[in-house]
Amino acid sequence: MKAVLLNGSPREGNSYTALAALKKGFTHIEDLVIEEIAAGDVSVSPCLACEVCHDSGMCVFDDDTNEIMDDIVSADVIVFATPVYWWGITAQLKLIIDKFYSRSSQLMECKKQVGIIAVGQMPVEDTQYELIRKQFECICGYLGWDIAFYNAYSAYDAGDLAENADAIAEIEELWKQIK
Repeated sequence: MKAVLLNGSPREGNSYTALAALKKGFTHIEDLVIEEIAAGDVSVSPCLACEVCHDSGMCVFDDDTNEIMDDIVSADVIVFATPVYWWGITAQLKLIIDKFYSRSSQLMECKKQVGIIAVGQMPVEDTQYELIRKQFECICGYLGWDIAFYNAYSAYDAGDLAENADAIAEIEELWKQIK
């Protein structure tokens, strides 16, 4: 089994902390191979809707898109971790998700389990988390993927999530949602 962890944060903060806790829990899944992609560390050009990918199966840009899409296609589990920026996911993560278009037919053919972790400054009852959850419900519904978990956390400063022992313990147990 292969899991791809997509970190939408451009810095080492609460999303990194969440994924570190998740990886600790994922050690309980036998034979799980984990691939980590930090959206802020890769080069992904915006989609131009040129449609070249639908003829060639590859994105026309000479950047990291095709390698990332290879990882996404081959994954059984995909976890998206993102801080909340202006009521949504980060631009860095959105660039990668937009490139799903380049392999949409392949992605629809392979069943995947998806996890989403959103960390923002507002209390978890705030509308921003609902907007992010709905966006992923639409993406996964379109692709035919199953959402294994969606968890939102409130953390104001970069180190706040690490200090929340209950949240870290909860994240470490998310592996149990993977079937």
